[in-house]
Amino acid sequence: MSRIHEALKKAEQERATAQGGAAPADFDSTEVSDALSSGEFPENGNAAVAGPSVVSAISSSFSLEALLTRSRKVQWKPDAAAMLFMNGNDSTRGTEEYRTLRSRLYQMREKMTLKKLLVTSALPKEGKSFTSANLAQVMVKQHGRRALLIDGDLRGPRLHQMLGTASSPGLSDYLEGKSDEFSIMQQGSLKNLFFIPGGREIEDPSELIGNGRLKLLLQRVEALFDWIIVDSPPAVAVSDASVLATVCDGVVMVVRSAETPFDLAQKARQEFPDRALVGIVLNGTQDAARTYERYYYERYDKKGNKTQGE
Repeated sequence: MSRIHEALKKAEQERATAQGGAAPADFDSTEVSDALSSGEFPENGNAAVAGPSVVSAISSSFSLEALLTRSRKVQWKPDAAAMLFMNGNDSTRGTEEYRTLRSRLYQMREKMTLKKLLVTSALPKEGKSFTSANLAQVMVKQHGRRALLIDGDLRGPRLHQMLGTASSPGLSDYLEGKSDEFSIMQQGSLKNLFFIPGGREIEDPSELIGNGRLKLLLQRVEALFDWIIVDSPPAVAVSDASVLATVCDGVVMVVRSAETPFDLAQKARQEFPDRALVGIVLNGTQDAARTYERYYYERYDKKGNKTQGE
């Protein structure tokens, strides 16, 4: 007899007791939690079938308390050049652009459902991982906001290197059913930022990404976060990004200025429906506007006072 069947049977005993039947055995919510982690509980589980005790156990298994106590506490050693909001200077060049991007996303959120965001690019080395990491960081800089950063690039995961942490256990371990949600989730040095690394190397990422467990993972933890940022492989070379996009609310595509070929950017764009693409990030610009922004922000401190030399 499966664990979920036993849990359902106990829930039925509780209902019988409420109606004057035999007293039920004690209900152990860990059975439901284990069943959830192993994938035994159906994705479209019906509350009426499962019963109130099972539903209550599911809720408690994915509560904020569970997130804070069951996710792994890890000492990150971030790359200061890549992690702009972890170097002790929130006025570093580039930070203001990410605040602007955050504002734009919140404006879009007023018009559409937008919490699970996929970040991709046409080709490698265009800055998608850099964008994913810093977008997640700037989200939690707002008071009380909580974000989950997921390395969904199982072909070339890089986010763990940028954060200075272990790559496993991670997403691939969960998708293979070898780890549960919280054992792959890390808490590090930046408050309210949680991270799921790529996990161990696998032979066929496409098949694993499309097996349905990623959708289940996001459904289970979504309520615990204000934003979920998923870094994906480049969209042109492989199909992973388009598969990942089906479980996200929107897509942000990163294009590298003066380097990304126009036809490949167009091809990557066509991988996603019009409604899915919420924006383009132009990375690596060197224009007059950038020069002006650097001049302005370097000459004013955080309190808006002029610095020495003005």
